[in-house]
Amino acid sequence: MKVNQVEMIMSAVRPEQYPDNGFPEFALAGRSNVGKSSFINKMIGRKSLARTSSKPGKTQTLNFYKIEEQLFFVDVPGYGYAKVSKSERGKWGSMIETYLIEREQLRAVIQIVDLRHPPSVDDCIMYDFLGDYNIPTIIVATKADKIPKGKWEKHKKIVRDTLHLRAGDPIILFSSEKGMGMDEAWKEIESRM
Repeated sequence: MKVNQVEMIMSAVRPEQYPDNGFPEFALAGRSNVGKSSFINKMIGRKSLARTSSKPGKTQTLNFYKIEEQLFFVDVPGYGYAKVSKSERGKWGSMIETYLIEREQLRAVIQIVDLRHPPSVDDCIMYDFLGDYNIPTIIVATKADKIPKGKWEKHKKIVRDTLHLRAGDPIILFSSEKGMGMDEAWKEIESRM
């Protein structure tokens, strides 16, 4: 997809705040600091529409990015080691859960993992949760440029085996630095619209 028009239209915390125009939605999930914002920015061809931060846990709402008047990327708060209180994390948890389980416009979750490391316990919990609710998932393994090409398949297998990847859920190797995996990711997204 060639992206010319994109805007961050809203941040929401409750269903009544979600956009109501019926466009298909693709949620981005991943642990804090795994590169969700870099993925969004690369996919939409912008430098900093989604704010990247060296501080984990910056995203605390559901952020809706409207793309080409056709679909939304929905950035959800990162899970994992964000320095927030337990009660705050509990609030995020129920906000994310409500969105993922109840949102009819949700076509798939793009779960972002770091190719350099085996998926974390939190990554596995998220993936299992999505499976329990039959939510289609696209695994995007970022930072592929940091690993020699000859080791990609080995690392891909580690991701696949650790998550116990379900049939039909693809793994896409991605690099925000090099733009690798963009076409494949757009193809997956467009096939689900």
